[in-house]
Amino acid sequence: MTEPTSTPATYAGAGVDIDAGEEAVDRIRPLVATTLRPEVLGGLGDFGGLFAVDTERYSRPVLVACTDGVGTKALIAQACGRYDTIGVDLVAMCVDDLVCQGAEPLFFLDYISTGAVDPTQMTELVGGVANGCRQVGAALLGGEMAEHAGVMKPGEFDLVGFAVGVVEREKILGSGRVRDGDILIGLPSPGLRSNGYTLARHVLLERAGLALDAPAWEGATTSVADELLLPSVLYTPAVLSAIAAADVHAVAHITGGGIPGNLPRALPDGLRAVVERGTWGVPRIFAEVQRLGRVEDEEMLRVFNLGLGMVVMVSADGVDVALDALRGGGLDPVVVGRVEPGPRGVELTGPEPWGSREV
Repeated sequence: MTEPTSTPATYAGAGVDIDAGEEAVDRIRPLVATTLRPEVLGGLGDFGGLFAVDTERYSRPVLVACTDGVGTKALIAQACGRYDTIGVDLVAMCVDDLVCQGAEPLFFLDYISTGAVDPTQMTELVGGVANGCRQVGAALLGGEMAEHAGVMKPGEFDLVGFAVGVVEREKILGSGRVRDGDILIGLPSPGLRSNGYTLARHVLLERAGLALDAPAWEGATTSVADELLLPSVLYTPAVLSAIAAADVHAVAHITGGGIPGNLPRALPDGLRAVVERGTWGVPRIFAEVQRLGRVEDEEMLRVFNLGLGMVVMVSADGVDVALDALRGGGLDPVVVGRVEPGPRGVELTGPEPWGSREV
């Protein structure tokens, strides 16, 4: 028979440190408290988060739920040791999906898996999530830290989020509201958000061999890491303002799949989106990825947002009101096209494969 070892086995010795996990929870508790809304019942540490829906405010409330992650952008944060903004990206990926159906975000939950709990790292990650939640008015209702020793190495992590919002039934946005003649308003994105990072990493770091602390391009004042870790814009508050002020019909979140992959999701059969190239500015980082990787135009279009993080579809007579509301929300919207009869899809017009004005 195999003899037992002389030293008692412990969970910490096997790779899971309960004390570090408890310390991390204690550190994030005050961060979570900064996001609470009046509807939140109970507190951090309960087996489930409680949230009372305001039935006086909504007569026929419909809950909208979604989940997403930050993908391999997490590897950039890990390599740089910069964890304070990627939580904002996580919130944006989730709540900016909710608002496409007209929903106000109510609460958010995060899930972090890691090889070994580092209380400082966990605090910075959740701090970014809390920051994002505050910006959109969502309560960080709960979450989970899972220590996966043997599956992930110490320092490695993955970040996933879950958001729930609410919308009045008769105010749900979507393709059924879109009409011939609707105008497309684009909301600029200064960077990649959280999409296309596997290709960007492959081109910039592997094929081109750039260091993360090197200038992003010749003469750049920002590093490769700065460009790749630029936090996502949170469009939700401004879009909700536009929905309240103008006749918004649908909203498309431009994530994985780019403009041609996401814009048709907000269109009905028989209508297409005509997008005018050159009407918006394209961040330089996209040109660098294409140049260094010799990436074809079509591949760029279906992988990256190319400077448009969201497209709002609004009636022609509501454009000015919508633009004012979006500007009031701190964004710089621009009219990028229109809706017209045709096969459901996207037609790109103009001489360039995308916007020609670099920003």
